[in-house]
Amino acid sequence: MPLVLLEKPSDGVALLRMNRPEAMNALNTATRAELVDHFRNLSTDDDVRCIVITGNEKAFVAGADLKEMSEMGTAEMNATNVREQWRMIAGCPQPVIAAVNGFAFGGGCELAMHADIIIAGESTKFGQPEVKVGIMAGGGGTQRLTRAVGKFKAMKMLLTGEPITGREAFDMGLASELVADDQVLNRALELADIIAALPPLAIRQTKEVVLAGADSSLDAGLTLERKAFDILFDTENQKEGMRAFIEKRKPVFKGK
Repeated sequence: MPLVLLEKPSDGVALLRMNRPEAMNALNTATRAELVDHFRNLSTDDDVRCIVITGNEKAFVAGADLKEMSEMGTAEMNATNVREQWRMIAGCPQPVIAAVNGFAFGGGCELAMHADIIIAGESTKFGQPEVKVGIMAGGGGTQRLTRAVGKFKAMKMLLTGEPITGREAFDMGLASELVADDQVLNRALELADIIAALPPLAIRQTKEVVLAGADSSLDAGLTLERKAFDILFDTENQKEGMRAFIEKRKPVFKGK
């Protein structure tokens, strides 16, 4: 049985469903590998313009599989190549939306933070509880969480291991939107359809510049923005979009 299900709910949209319900979608080696394979394939698929990743109503991803990790040593953990797998997800050129219900703990919270937009349900719980089992966040949690919510809120989560609610996550900037639990996936797919209908080159350039600029100086980020902005004036999408606006019609964007 696949550990990650791939669906194509609408044109230009790919949906990845974590499919390990008996373990609350915990990330073991096989699940990570399957997830990364999907991202590797989707990232080079020109027909895919937006990716949505979700779990089920009980858990997005409840963390890493502790049964698998508990007896590992340093060399064994290093050999799992987990950091390279995270980099594959982080490097996905298409926008990624996380539709989060239930528990998003540890690696689940980190997976959600690899997305570009997070839609959280009212009953969602986010957390980095690794310190409670003698380790620390190792999938980017110490860095991505701090960048998302600031040092003091991140430190509280990372040093206590205590979870926060979907409302708290939204209020501190960890979630893009907070919706009713039964509307999480619908809202994520709605946003994905909006993004998929827009010019893909402009969308990809926007994501690339935002992420690259976030770790650069303001001047460097503005330089990246200006160059990407200018490049888009040599695309068919720019001509189509502006002509459609002038002609008062709906544009039809292709990947050119």
